[in-house]
Amino acid sequence: MKTNKKLEAKRKKVRFNINSTKTQETINGYLFLLPALLLLGVFLLYPMGMAFYYSFTDFYLLRPGQQQFIGLENFTYIFQDAEFRQAFRNTAYFALLVVPIQMAVALGLALLINQKLKFKVFFRTAFFSPVVMSLVVVSILWTFLYNPNEGLINEMLGVFGISPQPFLTSPNQAMNSIIVMSVWQGAGFQMLIFLAGLQNIPKHLYEAASIDGATRLQQFWNVTVPGLRNVTIFIFVTITIAAVKLLVQPMIMTQGGPLGSTKTLVYHIYEVGFNYRDVGYASAMAVVFTILVLIITILQRKFIAEERG
Repeated sequence: MKTNKKLEAKRKKVRFNINSTKTQETINGYLFLLPALLLLGVFLLYPMGMAFYYSFTDFYLLRPGQQQFIGLENFTYIFQDAEFRQAFRNTAYFALLVVPIQMAVALGLALLINQKLKFKVFFRTAFFSPVVMSLVVVSILWTFLYNPNEGLINEMLGVFGISPQPFLTSPNQAMNSIIVMSVWQGAGFQMLIFLAGLQNIPKHLYEAASIDGATRLQQFWNVTVPGLRNVTIFIFVTITIAAVKLLVQPMIMTQGGPLGSTKTLVYHIYEVGFNYRDVGYASAMAVVFTILVLIITILQRKFIAEERG
């Protein structure tokens, strides 16, 4: 009996020590998470909550203590705002073009770099270098390149007998010009991701396809494309999110013009909130923009889930 009691006491002591250790580990884990949670709350959750609150008020930035609750008036005006509709169309146009073009360019560069070529490291560095440059600096640089009178691009077009193009000063060409610049700036990052995916595809699959008589094009469609499926999904999602958040390029290069042809949703929200000081209406547009991004994300996840199924 005494032996059994001693064994039971030892078991209780061991269980107590294990529970104490687990409790201490849990506390330590939360302590490590606390700084990140504080930063998340201060710089993300709190501003989101305040934006949601301000969206129901007539808050004007120069009258911070005089805002009044106006219900859904700001949200109702959004559907009457011609500038918001134009900004939405511009954002959709940019995203629908830049996503497939940038993915295609990035994949093409990755396939090129993946070959046994001389100066491979040089080309890989050259293609990736625009990514590490400040987007503001790149935008200013391309503004000079697009100069309709003295720009380098028009000088190059003149060599082939093509007349100077207006580029950023034309409502028909401004957004397309920004798309070209954005593809040039961002494709290098996606190229590296595609390159990593290409190098993870087993070589024996290509060898087996070659033995079966598959051409290079058939190997690409039946081996490379399926092997890059997860990488392609990741790149598609990241480019889409970045495209919807377009702000810096039109702000620096065109200021939303000409005639509002490059004004995007985020730029319009910024302009209303900081230039016009109408924080209430800008907050309402920000809430609607967040809902649109969530809808896009949910649709993408549903599409990806169906493809996997």
